Parts: sequence; structure tokens; C-alpha cells
Amino acid sequence: MPSHDETTSAEMAFRQNLDGAIDTFVQTRLESFEPLGPDVLDFVGAAAQFVSGGKRLRASFCRAGWLAAGGADGDDQMTDAAAAIELLQGSALVHDDLMDGSDTRRGRPSVHRDFAARHRARHRVGDPAWYGQSTAILMGDLLLSWSNEMLVAAALRGEPSAARSAIAVFDACKAEVAAGQFLDVTAQTRPDVSVADAMVVVRYKSAKYTVERPLQIGAALAGADATMLGRLSDVALPLGEAFQLRDDVLGVFGDPEVTGKPAGDDLREGKRTVLVARTLELTDAAGRATVINGLGTEAVDDVQAVIRSSGALAAVEADIARLEAEADAAIDALGARDVLGPLALRATRRDR
Repeated sequence: MPSHDETTSAEMAFRQNLDGAIDTFVQTRLESFEPLGPDVLDFVGAAAQFVSGGKRLRASFCRAGWLAAGGADGDDQMTDAAAAIELLQGSALVHDDLMDGSDTRRGRPSVHRDFAARHRARHRVGDPAWYGQSTAILMGDLLLSWSNEMLVAAALRGEPSAARSAIAVFDACKAEVAAGQFLDVTAQTRPDVSVADAMVVVRYKSAKYTVERPLQIGAALAGADATMLGRLSDVALPLGEAFQLRDDVLGVFGDPEVTGKPAGDDLREGKRTVLVARTLELTDAAGRATVINGLGTEAVDDVQAVIRSSGALAAVEADIARLEAEADAAIDALGARDVLGPLALRATRRDR
């Protein structure tokens, strides 16, 4: 088993190569837009800046799938595929912030807020909010296009059967995240939501997209067969669900200095998460009224208090522990503890 230092060193090298691959790809595309003038270059430059940071968790799962299927670390094909997944993540985040009306992302203004501010600063005519919203839609579309271009190019450098398999998984990922996002949007239109319904959103918006599909893309590129891809799903789905439940907790109780988002932002946005659904299931009539009336408002402290007092926070923490145990058992059955163990901890035991 590699030591912690060796694992960290390999991960750091991967991150550097990943950032380099994204920077090189985006710089080339930026140069191709030069004839369109400064406004487009400003837009494309902002897209490049937007994908320049983050946890890189999905890319790390792509690498883990590649390694679990016998691929050699440091391979450029795998790195480029992982970079493509990060561009897809950028697309999803730009659109997610717009749909949620979020003011910030990673401690900076969200894209739609940023471009609305640019509109005002440059004394443009028309509605700044419309300009920012339109720009965010287009930036998300641009990043989605780039992600597809980069993934397909990376896959086609390998064996034809592996390329077909990886592209098919990536296509499924793109469709699933759109469906999961729609389910999430739809949930916000209902006064109430069940835990079962909220868990469907968790699986399709997050678990498959964050863990399962990146793992499978990396493994498929390394030549994994259908059996291996299925065994990776056994790890990925409980781990991805635990990841999203941790995200739900941080969205209500996270430290804004660490998360880069205001405390209780999920409550202000009216999100019907599993944490909220558990609260509605466990609290009394007065607590239900507080939660239902408080979602989507500034009554964050009141809703937080009900979440704690109802036992919902403790119940979701117990769910996370149960899902971690399921994922751990599947990791051991796969014989991939060295590759997946540290990454599993990163996904669920985090503060941002």
C-alpha cells in the first residue's frame, strides 16, 4: 500500500497536469475567438477563469476508475478525459447558480451577478439582470460544448471499443444531470417533499454525476468490461449519495468562510433537500409550519432550529454513516482500497 505522502504526491501531480490540460485547451479556444472582438474575449476569458478552481473531485474519480481498471497513472488520455468532466462541472455550476439565484460561487460573484455588474459598470443600455442571466446560459452552453469536444477527442485516442464505451457513459452522464436538475427544480415548486422523492434527486443530480459516471468513464477508457463497470456502480451510488447528503448539511450549517457561500443559503433558496424532507417527516405541526413558511425567506435561524430539534440533522448524519459503510464494503469487494479509500473520505468528510 502506498504511503500517505506518496498518494498525496501522485494526486498533486495529477492536479497539476489536469490544470495544465484545461488551461491549454481553453487558451487554444480563446485564441480562436480573437476575430470576434473584445466582448467575446471577455466572455470566454470569464469562462476560463470560472473553471480554474474547485475541488476537482469528479476528475479525481475519473482517475480512480482508470487506475482501478489497470490504467497507468499520469496518462495524458486519462488526464484530458478528467479535464473534460471538470468542464462539464463548470457548465452545471453556472446554470445551477442561475437557477438558484446564487450571489456567489467559491467566494466570488456568480456568473450572472458578475456580468450584471459589468453591464452597470460599463453603462450599457437595457436590463443588467437580463444581460447577466443571458450570459450565464450561454457560458454554461459553451462549457458543455467544450467538455464534449475534449472528452470525445481524448476517447478517440484509445482503442475503438474503449472509446465507444467511454463516450456512451459520458452521454448518459450529461442526460442524467439534466434530468436530475429538472427534478430538483420541480421539487422546489411543491410545498412538501418526501424523503424518497428527495433521494431520487440526490441519485440523479449528484450521485451518478459526481461519482458513478466519472469512475466509469475512467475505467471504460482503460478497457473495463460491463462487469467491472457494474462493480464500480456498487461503490459509487452509496458514496455519491453520502456526498450529496453532506452537501445538504453544509448548505444549511456550513461555515461561509470555508464554503464560499452564505450560511443557510439552501434554505434561502427554498431547496427541498433530504435534510428538509427528514425534518418535515420528524417534526410536529408547528415545526412543519415553521419550515414550510420559512423556506425561501430570511428565516434561516428558525428553520435551522427545527432541523436540529426534530432530530433530522442527526438522522441525516446517520444516513451518511450508513452509506459510507456500504461504499466501504463495495470498495473492499472490488479490492481497490488504495485507490478509492482516501477519495471516499474526501467526498464525505469535508467542510466545503
